[in-house]
Amino acid sequence: MLWIKCFHILGVISWLAGVFYLPRIFVHYAEGLAAGEDVRRLKIMGARLYGFMTIMAIAALALGTWLWLGHGFNGRWLQWKLVFVLALLGYHFFCRVLLNRMQDDQPLPGALALRFMNEAALLIVVPILILVVVKPFG
Repeated sequence: MLWIKCFHILGVISWLAGVFYLPRIFVHYAEGLAAGEDVRRLKIMGARLYGFMTIMAIAALALGTWLWLGHGFNGRWLQWKLVFVLALLGYHFFCRVLLNRMQDDQPLPGALALRFMNEAALLIVVPILILVVVKPFG
């Protein structure tokens, strides 16, 4: 099970790299578009990053499920973790909505809103980390 846990953590780290970087691409796209710059490369980067982070999300979720089935569903900390994981999945799919808008040359929220969105991911990730490490609910 330790190998599964190791690859689960690797998948989570890789997924979160995309979760934190893709909104930065959105910020650069919105600012570049407003400045009349060529933003085509950002569309390509965004699409490739989303594909990568989706593969890593699937790996993290599959391996996490494997760990869950191997250790059981015990402790309220795990129940709360799953709530935040679902929120992270919602964030992931919202990034897809914005990516589709970007690909279709539809307007995105302003750069400031996108910057806040980028930081909002921490409101999901930090509780997951605390729940996994501290297990405050036993």
